[in-house]
Parts: sequence; C-alpha cells; structure tokens
Amino acid sequence: MTKGEHMVVGILKLQFRLFGVASLKEKRKIIKRLIHRIQTQFQASVAEVGLNEIHQSAEIGIALVGNEGRQINSRLDKMVDTIEGWGLAVISDSEMEIIHL
Repeated sequence: MTKGEHMVVGILKLQFRLFGVASLKEKRKIIKRLIHRIQTQFQASVAEVGLNEIHQSAEIGIALVGNEGRQINSRLDKMVDTIEGWGLAVISDSEMEIIHL
C-alpha cells in the first residue's frame, strides 16, 4: 500500500432471541436464511459463531473490509437496522469493532 492508504475491517457480533423455536433444525433454518440474506444484500462475510446448541438463541459474526472507517461503520449500522426490520429474529445484544490496519 502507498502512503495514506489503509485497510479498515469492521466486525459485528449479533446475538439473537428466536421465539417459538422448538428444535435445532428450526433454528438452523432461520439462521441459514438470515446469513444468506446478509451475504446477498450487504456482500459481507457472515458465520454462526456461538450459542450453537441453544434452540432459542443464536450468535453470528459479520465482517466487512474497506478503506474508510466511517463508511464501514455506517454500513454496519445500516445492517443492524435492516436485520431488525426483517423480523426473522430479535437482536438481544450487539458488539461492533472497527480496526484500522
């Protein structure tokens, strides 16, 4: 990279409450749909990262890479608002970090 250029990585961890889910199969169906929609709409890297064996809770990690911190932060904020609007699951906790490399 030349002087003045930098890489910015935005990381977002979301925890969800899944109401009315009685099995891991139901949970995985919802989470798989959620992950696919995030990947498709936001071109982000997404994976289920925790709470794998709990029926009514889930945790996913999302990563974006760019060269401007404000833009990455804005995209992650928009992502949270959009995901809440889908109504597939209720966000119970979120954690965001912007890393400048």
